[in-house]
Amino acid sequence: MIRHRLKFVLLVLLVMLLPGPVTPAQYNYIDISNPFLRKTPVAVPVFKADAQDPVAMEAARAASELLAYYLEFTGYFILSDPGAFLEDPQAMDITGSGIRYRNWTAIGAELLVTGGVVVRDGDAVYELRLFDTVKEKMLVGKRYRGSPKDQFQVARRFCSEVVFAITGSRGFFDSKIAFVSNGSGHKEIYLCEFDGSNITRFTHHNSISLFPDWSSDGRWIAYTTYADKRPRIRIQHVRENRSARIDKPGLQAVPAWVPGKFELAASLSFSGDQEIYLLTGNGKVIKRLTSSMGIDVEPTWSPDGRRMAFVSKRSGTPQLYVYDTVSNRVQRLTFEGRYNTQPSWSPKGDRIAYSAMKNGVIDIFTINPEGGEPIQLTENQGSNEAPTWSPDGSLIAFSSTREGKSRIYVMTAYGTDQRRLFTLSGEQSNPKWSPNILNP
Repeated sequence: MIRHRLKFVLLVLLVMLLPGPVTPAQYNYIDISNPFLRKTPVAVPVFKADAQDPVAMEAARAASELLAYYLEFTGYFILSDPGAFLEDPQAMDITGSGIRYRNWTAIGAELLVTGGVVVRDGDAVYELRLFDTVKEKMLVGKRYRGSPKDQFQVARRFCSEVVFAITGSRGFFDSKIAFVSNGSGHKEIYLCEFDGSNITRFTHHNSISLFPDWSSDGRWIAYTTYADKRPRIRIQHVRENRSARIDKPGLQAVPAWVPGKFELAASLSFSGDQEIYLLTGNGKVIKRLTSSMGIDVEPTWSPDGRRMAFVSKRSGTPQLYVYDTVSNRVQRLTFEGRYNTQPSWSPKGDRIAYSAMKNGVIDIFTINPEGGEPIQLTENQGSNEAPTWSPDGSLIAFSSTREGKSRIYVMTAYGTDQRRLFTLSGEQSNPKWSPNILNP
């Protein structure tokens, strides 16, 4: 059986319920470039299922709850109160022909998600639709086949379709976050889903491991570890027992994968002070990228891989610079303050997030890669550091001490909707968001 061969990972798209493909230009309701974004009200009733089938009922309940949670997590939507619904979710029409749109606009819902689940012989069919209740038309319709326990995949697949139809972006529903935690007594690297769920330990060095970074295909994580008594970079496959090291003496720190290539940049000191080098994914030096009297560290790449932002003390204090790989020109980016570090280039290419000290406190800012005035995103809530972008550029994860211990938080690209992802023993730091990946 297919379900046995493709255990848990396959949701087969059976039918596109729309008569033609949906393009983002058709239904670009949300301007995600607007920092004053108004959240769109959406109603997500419990999906329909045969009341005599407890397996189908549970699958329908779980899938609808997950879908609602994921939609709210994006920061684009606000959920309508189920207690205000004027329709019985188990009796209402879900196909569109009989939907009474006025009953949904009356409670303020501008979008409506309907769903149904049928289970036969251990297989489940999920039928989901998104409607515009104001224009009274269907925007997205999908049917998925899987098992009754595939609610996570169903919810994520359909959320991606919803977000794409509304914003033109696929979202971040197939992404993960790597981070550092000392809950085991040592600083080790852990992984979790984009929403902080399903936390697993990645390294077991019983030492200090820091600064994880994902390859573009999500199959490799490079990181700095003190397992060999001094900071060394390891390149580890996410699922397989395969790894590589950089065979150079001296300090090795803060790797950063080149977008779309099996190459990475890292700060190495084998030639003297710390400079940034380009390396193969197997740890072999390709060439030197920076050269200055001050240390050069913490590289981050533009989405097209043509430019690299980094931190340098060549002017006397840590500041951000941008290196152009074509012209080999280096330009200083930050001029405010005496401590600007931890740059992270947005996947959209339009902003660089970074940590900066202001009035003795570290906060997160963003700046245009071409220069200009920085925008402060966090303030008056402890120290906030190590920003990292979601793969669609809509969210930023970061570490913060606002509750005492350092934890991982997430916010929109404009600093709104700041919330903690999870609670774990010890302290957490150095988050790094993966690209959208499926079973790396």
